[in-house]
Amino acid sequence: MRDFRNRPKDNYINEADWQKLYVLTEDWKSNLLFYNDDLKFLLHLIDKYFMWISRKENIDMVREIEVGLLKLDNECSSLLNLTNKHLHHLGELIDNPFVYDSHKFRTEHEQLEDKIANFVKDCRKNRKEVFTITEYLIDGEEMVRKLNLVSR
Repeated sequence: MRDFRNRPKDNYINEADWQKLYVLTEDWKSNLLFYNDDLKFLLHLIDKYFMWISRKENIDMVREIEVGLLKLDNECSSLLNLTNKHLHHLGELIDNPFVYDSHKFRTEHEQLEDKIANFVKDCRKNRKEVFTITEYLIDGEEMVRKLNLVSR
């Protein structure tokens, strides 16, 4: 699967100064804020079309996707909190480099990056599923409505 890490090169975390890591972490935060809005849009999209669904199997399919989106929304909020704490710690390290153990902090930075990369993969996969199912539902439910009109 594709690698969604944002770091410029393999050993970047161990070589970059605190300011560069701060800028990278700000970029993560910006991306997470985008995904937060995107997830809210996708949930709104599902809610908008949910009332038009008439077939039980379609309702079940949409509920499953909605549960996945809600899980991702909670994960996004958690990652935003972790990223904000991380930015705070980075700010303290910029002011006083001896506040934290450098190696431990860089390991935590890499772990946060991995969590965000996995989250982005999950979001993209889920987003694609939402649009695929929305298109399927719109087409399928439209056919059911047309058949109901013809049979009247």
